[in-house]
Amino acid sequence: MKRTLILTSALVAMGVSAQAQDKQVNLLSWGGAYGRSHVEAYAKPFEAKTGIKVVISDADNPATPVKAQVEAGNVSIDVASVEYADAVRLCDEGLLEELDPSILTPAADGTAAVDDFIDGAITECFVGTDVYSMILAYDDGKFPDAKPAGAADFFDTAKFPGKRTMRKGAKFNLEFALMADGVPPDQVYEVLGTPEGVDRAFAKLDTIKNNVIWWEAGAQPPQLLADGEVSMAFAFNGRIFDAAQKEGKPFKIVWDGQIYEMEGWVIPKGAPNAEAVKEFIAFSTAPEQQARAAEFISYGPPRISAAALVGNIEGTDVPMGPNLPTFADNLQQALASNLDFWVDHDAELQERFNAWLASN
Repeated sequence: MKRTLILTSALVAMGVSAQAQDKQVNLLSWGGAYGRSHVEAYAKPFEAKTGIKVVISDADNPATPVKAQVEAGNVSIDVASVEYADAVRLCDEGLLEELDPSILTPAADGTAAVDDFIDGAITECFVGTDVYSMILAYDDGKFPDAKPAGAADFFDTAKFPGKRTMRKGAKFNLEFALMADGVPPDQVYEVLGTPEGVDRAFAKLDTIKNNVIWWEAGAQPPQLLADGEVSMAFAFNGRIFDAAQKEGKPFKIVWDGQIYEMEGWVIPKGAPNAEAVKEFIAFSTAPEQQARAAEFISYGPPRISAAALVGNIEGTDVPMGPNLPTFADNLQQALASNLDFWVDHDAELQERFNAWLASN
């Protein structure tokens, strides 16, 4: 009891009310290095400022349990980190709460949040937290001479032998296959929007199908590289960067052919702590917090004013900027994921991908 009273007094002294200590936000994240950025840049400072506890759990893809909980009428998640296309789909299905952008923190110079986010980062039910990408990564020790330099090399098992690992799904892989087949980034979705283009992408995937180990959780690709089971990976840039930076793995990232997209917060319909979660979203999407998150994992902040605030890689004197997908040099041969395309075509292309994967 004495310890509780002392803690309560200390919190009150910091401006945290006893009532706030009874509030809670249940956050569903992705785990790994990305989850750690949520803990360090968002949850801990938010708890310290408000006294509202943030309880974090993980899923391979948080959109899946969000959909399941809302449809079952048994919602325990207050806020979830999801990919943009999933947010649009869930919103269209009526499974998410609408987000009022007026709750968001303005920039330091007073610029309204809606004018400080990059295009598309705020929608009816979504607010962006980071820009990530799928990139080609390889084990430098596997290729002492010639080095992979782009998507075509990922598919060239004669010049660059060894197994590959790719995410188990249509999204990203079809675009990457077309770029490997010579389609310029700015023409990928024009081609993929035709039956012939889809056939072309699957035909290209056919050429390495027997050399691919399919991953479903973001932590798997760096582990497969580290274990020597694959020589190349098509994976989340932050996972590869974290393994190379913090664990000293000889992994290299190739930015040519990167496919970048946003992730962000959504509130499931019927979230139990609706008011507390709005406070959390306003806090965590402020420029300073987004910049801080980028120092833990190499995902770019979607707030314009946050870019200049990103400092060094956490615990080092090495600038994080050049390691972000949004760094100017890294965008020269990049492809922006066409979010509307995947909202419209995800189900049909995923069905075809599953059938293709199951076939001989």
